[in-house]
Amino acid sequence: MEVESEKLIERKLTAKLREIGGWSIKILSVHINGLPDRLCLLPGGRLFFAEVKTTKKKPEKIQLHVHKRLRKLGFRVEVIDKSAQIFEILKQYGFE
Repeated sequence: MEVESEKLIERKLTAKLREIGGWSIKILSVHINGLPDRLCLLPGGRLFFAEVKTTKKKPEKIQLHVHKRLRKLGFRVEVIDKSAQIFEILKQYGFE
């Protein structure tokens, strides 16, 4: 399996969202630890949070805790460690 860096996957995610008319916003927080890396806004008022990791890397305990809180609020949180996952996720929203 090819290892992809977090930076590469983030660039691909941002490019793909731009291509479909969406927006990938980097989340920078000095007040809340563990927030996902990106807020992904899709056409039609849909969104999801993306935690981007280098291939085979897993989220830290604090990140998993925050993901759980976000999901409990009804938000979708995706952990992406392979660029192929980007297309799978967008397919679920009706984008090819």
